[in-house]
Amino acid sequence: MSQVESQHSTLPGDPVTYIQHHLHNLSVGDGGFWTLNLDTIFFSVLTAGVLMAISYSVGRSLSLERPGGVQNLLEIVYEFVDGQVRAIFPSRNPLIAPLAFTIFVWVFLMNAMDLVPVDLLPWVASWFGIHYLKVVPTTDLATTFGLSLSVFALIVYYNIKIKGPMGYLKMFLFHPFGKYAIPANIVMTTIEEVAKPVSLALRLFGNMFAGELLFLLIALLGAFAGALWITLPTQVALGGLWAIFHILVITLQAFIFMLLSIVYLGMAHTEAEEH
Repeated sequence: MSQVESQHSTLPGDPVTYIQHHLHNLSVGDGGFWTLNLDTIFFSVLTAGVLMAISYSVGRSLSLERPGGVQNLLEIVYEFVDGQVRAIFPSRNPLIAPLAFTIFVWVFLMNAMDLVPVDLLPWVASWFGIHYLKVVPTTDLATTFGLSLSVFALIVYYNIKIKGPMGYLKMFLFHPFGKYAIPANIVMTTIEEVAKPVSLALRLFGNMFAGELLFLLIALLGAFAGALWITLPTQVALGGLWAIFHILVITLQAFIFMLLSIVYLGMAHTEAEEH
């Protein structure tokens, strides 16, 4: 799309191209597998940097006598996450609670980018000649699959570490139908294992993509009526109500991603005989 076309596509009077424009990533590459979505990378790193900066700042000023507001908040979140790990996880692994905490907070921060007005950051980016910008990393399948495949790599690692290479192989050969149905066992267990990262990625992507789309539809209200004094209050009211509800959505999706990661990693820590 040319520069003129991209600028025209942001006009609210053209709903289809307006939405297509907002759902288009700032990318480099030929559109194939090795295409890099620069906006996804930027905002993913930005939110990770915010998490690291807050954690570092709180870590340097920890106080048992007079904990600050941010320290109290992080302690509440960590205690909640640790409680979930203790309730679900079958053994004690010092990596799991910090990992679950990082997943929850980072996914929440990436999801929370959806609360920024949909036209604000693309409008600012246009000042610098950037005509495409998606600001919510979790509305990009590359992000959600990257997260889920990272968790899946840990699942495979712990399966091999806890069960041993032969124990992990036996899980494919003899689960769930026993030793007389090895071909069916291989197919069923492979599907079961592949479904773990796929379900993690698609659930998060689908819910966040739907939320972003609804924000875009609310922003498009002005395209269907000429009276700004009528449509603007309606947009503000609907946008505000959806943003309030969406806070629950972004929190719930971060929680579900974290919880399923704990469950799947917990399954990897069970002994081979339990299968």
